[in-house]
Amino acid sequence: MRRVVSLYLPTWPTDRIRRRTGAPPRHEPLVTMHTVGSRRVVRAACTAAQELGLHSGMALAQAQALVPNLHVAEATPEEDDASLRELARWAINYSPVVASDPPDGLWIDIAGVAHLFGSEEELLTDLTSRLTRQGIAAKAAVADAPGAAWAVARYGAGGVVPTGRAVDAVAPLSIRALRIPVDKLGTLHRLGIERIGQLAAMPRAPLVRRFGRDVALRLDQAMGHSFEPITPLIPKETPTAAIAFAEPIGRLEDLKSVVLRLAKDLCRQLEQRGEGARRLDLLCQRVDQKSACLRVGTAKANRDAVHLAKLFDERLQTIDPGFGIEEIVLVASKVEPLTEKQIQAQGLGDEASEADMGQLVDRLGARIGMRHVYRLAPVQSLVPERMARRIPALAPPTGSVWPENLPRPARLLDPPEPVVATALLPDYPPRFFVWRKVRHMVAKADGPERITSEWWNGDKGLAARDYYRVETEQGGRFWIFRDAPTAEGGRWWMHGFFA
Repeated sequence: MRRVVSLYLPTWPTDRIRRRTGAPPRHEPLVTMHTVGSRRVVRAACTAAQELGLHSGMALAQAQALVPNLHVAEATPEEDDASLRELARWAINYSPVVASDPPDGLWIDIAGVAHLFGSEEELLTDLTSRLTRQGIAAKAAVADAPGAAWAVARYGAGGVVPTGRAVDAVAPLSIRALRIPVDKLGTLHRLGIERIGQLAAMPRAPLVRRFGRDVALRLDQAMGHSFEPITPLIPKETPTAAIAFAEPIGRLEDLKSVVLRLAKDLCRQLEQRGEGARRLDLLCQRVDQKSACLRVGTAKANRDAVHLAKLFDERLQTIDPGFGIEEIVLVASKVEPLTEKQIQAQGLGDEASEADMGQLVDRLGARIGMRHVYRLAPVQSLVPERMARRIPALAPPTGSVWPENLPRPARLLDPPEPVVATALLPDYPPRFFVWRKVRHMVAKADGPERITSEWWNGDKGLAARDYYRVETEQGGRFWIFRDAPTAEGGRWWMHGFFA
């Protein structure tokens, strides 16, 4: 199923100027200007300028009369488009199928890669938040059809349009969301047609005769009834292997054979460049011009063709060949330097084990997502929730260790769960406790160990806790704590289990 993101950058020209020059401040109005005949006209306006009533197409003299302290810059549409293409290169981190949509947007086909970011919602949030942190206003929507995503991103609320609901999403939107010429928009307005749903309800034959095939085509593209191709951007310097077929293929065995052939070709290129692949994108072009893409990553630079090809094996069956696939492209979208080294010899057992572990991590990452394959590293902290952090599975040692004199459980509950406990004296461990409706009698206990906030890190939000290691009569070993006693007494919590 096709899923396309339309990324909308409403103030791209002015945002780009601010990023390049650092001025003016974001709260001060800024516009770009170009000359139309003998008139100077506003070409783009920042958010602050728009809030003051300025807009594209307004005479610059009128804009300066309305806003005396207006900042004006010369419009550079060629540079804006070039920067947009550079942004598209950056967006390849999200999907192999990325294309610029001048003058203020990008297309990103995320079918087959959204799970790498958790979900489509998380992918959109990550994409827009990263741009916002860089001072670029952004809004995005994802839908089955590019036209629907474009309309919802610019004239709707943005976000995720559920699969198969493109018609419902675009019907209430303005007809401006159809990307049709201005003169035809005026004609539609004069006829009282303001919404896409109204236009879609008209008989098709009179619609085509009155407004032309281009209006009907844009309507079909917005509703997902007509296919709209996206030509992906592939940088020239990117290692690429491609093959076109005289007769379309579709069998899974044929796809695996072709992927292995392309992987061998790609690895020869990487060997000549002294590089290894860290991320691979497989693009399949069907005879009906629809495309499918798959993305896999590696824990470290690799150019073992057999291993790289196997990373696609389990996911090739998710590709719908339709009436056949006529072209397949394998792209090493992320590479790193890789030099030859000997891994098999007497005394090199550890390095050989590391190489085997790398392939295992790659296979697990291809199956469940690389973000779900990790290991825990110690953190210099006394607060239990902060004593570990996730790092890549093959990341080098951090140099930190856990304190040997402070035993900690192998498993922590997040968040801690409340328990009902009874202690004989205020500072004594519990005599028994009830957790998850089960009563546990305590046979042995050790504690308390008091943990307070780390004031040297500016942490003032953590209340003091008294931790106890307890062993029940049934042999269970638990790590429980009580809030620092107050006049009303402290509550008890279950935080972890010992092996």
